[in-house]
Amino acid sequence: ILKLLKMLVGALISVGMIVGATNVASADSARQSLSSDSVLEQIKKRGTLRIGLSTFVPWAMRDKKGDLIGFEIDVGKRVAADMGVEVEHIPTAWDGIIPALLAGKFDVIISGMSITMKRNLTVNYTHPYANTGYILVASTAMAQKKGLKTLEDYNSSDITIATRRASTGAIAAQKNFPKAKLIYFDDGTMGIQEAANGKVDATTSTPPKAAYDIEKRPGKLFVVDKALMSPTREAFAVRKGDPDVLNWFNNWIDNVKASGWLQERHAYWFTTREWADQLPD
Repeated sequence: ILKLLKMLVGALISVGMIVGATNVASADSARQSLSSDSVLEQIKKRGTLRIGLSTFVPWAMRDKKGDLIGFEIDVGKRVAADMGVEVEHIPTAWDGIIPALLAGKFDVIISGMSITMKRNLTVNYTHPYANTGYILVASTAMAQKKGLKTLEDYNSSDITIATRRASTGAIAAQKNFPKAKLIYFDDGTMGIQEAANGKVDATTSTPPKAAYDIEKRPGKLFVVDKALMSPTREAFAVRKGDPDVLNWFNNWIDNVKASGWLQERHAYWFTTREWADQLPD
């Protein structure tokens, strides 16, 4: 009986070793398949990193020649250079940028996209690489006409606020001014123009864009309150199910933060106006 038990135990151990080896081989095969299917491998083979973005001062803008400049453009060029590939920026309407990513029209969104839990259900985010938020920029003429001074004054049914469709600014406006009438534009510049012309009472904007727009339209616009209505964290967005490309972008962000390059580029575009004369009047 003892001999029989030893034989049985030996057989079970052999079977276990075979099953274990099979599982390891299967796991290795699955990992290899995931790696070969990664967007990272597709970028390397293609030799080009395709970036989806939407134009928005000072993230990405057209200069007088029609070329793209801005913080995101610097970031995208540096990412591609560190990958050893070319870069292709693909301008896309903001409300369609996530569907375009999912459809494979580009590899990554690098466009000042704030991290929200709703968006995170559809895309994966990298580590944050920037922090901003939204403020309220108001029409000077309309404020004087209606006696508007504080943020609370703009939470009224007779107030109209313009905001960018599907943006974090729109979410901030909905949260802070539930009684106001909100109108939506695909381009944030339209809201600024409407406010400057006195056609709406105010519009949402980021501090650097607001400073630029107020400077260009003296006396027509002002910031109601410098406090951020919605502090945000911005990150790259990629399609789900691709740990390799997410890992690469995360490490890239961590490395350029550690070197100080990311902070230097952010300071240039967000705290100076050295670039303003490159833009069309």
